[in-house]
Amino acid sequence: MSDYSAIIVTLKLALTTSVILMLIGLPFAWWLARPSNNSFTIKTRPLFEAIVALPLVLPPTVLGFYLLIAFSPDSWLGASWLKLTGSTLAFSFSGLVIGSLIYSLPFVIQPLQATFAAIPEATLEAGASLGASKFKQFKKIVLPLSKTGLISAFSLGFAHTLGEFGVVLMIGGNIQGQTRVVSIAIYDHVETLQFGDAHQLSIILIAFSLALLTLLYRFKHNRVGFH
Repeated sequence: MSDYSAIIVTLKLALTTSVILMLIGLPFAWWLARPSNNSFTIKTRPLFEAIVALPLVLPPTVLGFYLLIAFSPDSWLGASWLKLTGSTLAFSFSGLVIGSLIYSLPFVIQPLQATFAAIPEATLEAGASLGASKFKQFKKIVLPLSKTGLISAFSLGFAHTLGEFGVVLMIGGNIQGQTRVVSIAIYDHVETLQFGDAHQLSIILIAFSLALLTLLYRFKHNRVGFH
């Protein structure tokens, strides 16, 4: 039963994180990808790109440690959350979502940025010449042309969140039905020498991730004409 609830929490976390990252990532990745003559943009863009990529090189425990401090009731963020909701941010599902958003950020932003950067400026100029506003250009031109990149970004963010361990352990602990995810459950089974249960959960996670990535690559190959 505890393993079943861990699977539910993991899927809920991955879906919530991926949806929020897509909503945040679309305008942010567009800003990173498109050329600009604005001096502020030119100067600050490398810094923001570095911040996005930081989770790729930082140990998850480092990120988890500083998030745990930020979530503490003694911090501004933790105290504000406690006052607003009546519950602590650390060792909660909401805390897991915030940590996952940061940890999976590059797996969503970078594919979106690469996709948007590949759209020719002439295509957008043609839309503008027909009277399309910037929002309409994004909706009618950019999003349809970016279908493969959008699916890739969502899938990678989802798959990466499924396998989180260090960050979720630091900020979420191991509360059944709330913060106990599959990776934590596997760790618990190994620690208590329940290798059969660890194998079972690991195989489920491997099979699901492999199926998801296989579907993603098949879609990408079909889009570019490989059969």
